[in-house]
Amino acid sequence: MANINRVVLVGNLTKDPELRHTPSGTAVCKLRLAVNTRQKDGATGEWGDKPNYFDVTVWGNQGESCAQYLAKGRPVGVDGRLDWREWEAQDGTKRQAVEIIADSVQFLGSRQDGEGGGQPQFVPSGAQAESADFGSGGDDDIPF
Repeated sequence: MANINRVVLVGNLTKDPELRHTPSGTAVCKLRLAVNTRQKDGATGEWGDKPNYFDVTVWGNQGESCAQYLAKGRPVGVDGRLDWREWEAQDGTKRQAVEIIADSVQFLGSRQDGEGGGQPQFVPSGAQAESADFGSGGDDDIPF
């Protein structure tokens, strides 16, 4: 059986991107993404948004573009994979983290649309960007 490690998220940045470079000069950009999930409050029965926060790492030229053009509040689409890391902190405690390693980041909305401004469209990498336009041409467009 094949293993699949794929993550697709659409949300807003919670802070400005942080750009660094490896000793060999490769760009590494860190993003923090908030994605809301609708859920019902058990006490009141009201529906509301629960934010989920994700750390995203973007490598190379795409990371440099993220650092240059993105800012806190900007809506983005991320297509990537989960990566689990474990290390020992300076105080000797074992630490672990799960992050998303981005294969692609799509900038959604405009720079002024910190809140997203409308319905952003995100197409994961590898998916076909073509969409069927049903209902626009009438029966003459049906091939049978």
